[in-house]
Amino acid sequence: MESLPALFPSELSLFVSLGLIAVSFVMSALTAALGLGGGIALIAIMASVMPSAALVPIHGIVQLGSNAGRALVQIRHVDWLILAWFSVGALLGAAIGGSIAINLPAPYLRLGIACFVLWAVWGRPPRFGKTGRPAMAAAGFAATLLSMFFGATGPIGASVLGTLGLSRHSFVANQAVTALVMHIFKVLTFGLLGFAFAPWAPLVIMMIASGFLGTLAGSKLLNKMPEATFKKGFKLIMTLLALNLVWQAVRLLMA
Repeated sequence: MESLPALFPSELSLFVSLGLIAVSFVMSALTAALGLGGGIALIAIMASVMPSAALVPIHGIVQLGSNAGRALVQIRHVDWLILAWFSVGALLGAAIGGSIAINLPAPYLRLGIACFVLWAVWGRPPRFGKTGRPAMAAAGFAATLLSMFFGATGPIGASVLGTLGLSRHSFVANQAVTALVMHIFKVLTFGLLGFAFAPWAPLVIMMIASGFLGTLAGSKLLNKMPEATFKKGFKLIMTLLALNLVWQAVRLLMA
């Protein structure tokens, strides 16, 4: 037991590290059961307890593991032309966004994530008319660029995918695989920019594993709660998390 803290990064206490592993389970269960924004909830919680420099890279690699599982299960439904167009835009978005995000001061990162969380919870996803598959290049660019700052930008790609007339299975598969590509480019970019992932590896592995278990358990754990009641509670909790990030940012700016 005494060696357990040595597995985790020195920037986090043992309590916080174990808490993040548990949160990863719950957020994956949330996404699997109700299709709500588990990734957005995870980044909001992580932003409250993690160093700003590590926040988006570590969230990205955890989400990479989460989306890899979904993409693998649904791979027969993937539209490879959609993936190709998305990847072109995502590569450019990662290159531009990474060079800015790595130098973004902590207070502004927290404020940005707080605003993004509030928009994701209370706003409406952008609506597009009927678009063709090449529009996925623009979605890949925008989603990946913003993901370098805010972590969870799945609604952007999903909004364009929703205009392509895909079947339910195809939509889920392409959403998973495009999110996977986005997080791969993001993690590679942060690695090339010098972020050291190695000290965080045990925590990341445990969060990915607990997230996988959460995905398996999601429907059994959460389907018993009425969806309308859950969504109200979800919005309230996410709003409080966002306001806490705003408060942290203001305190840093005042200091």
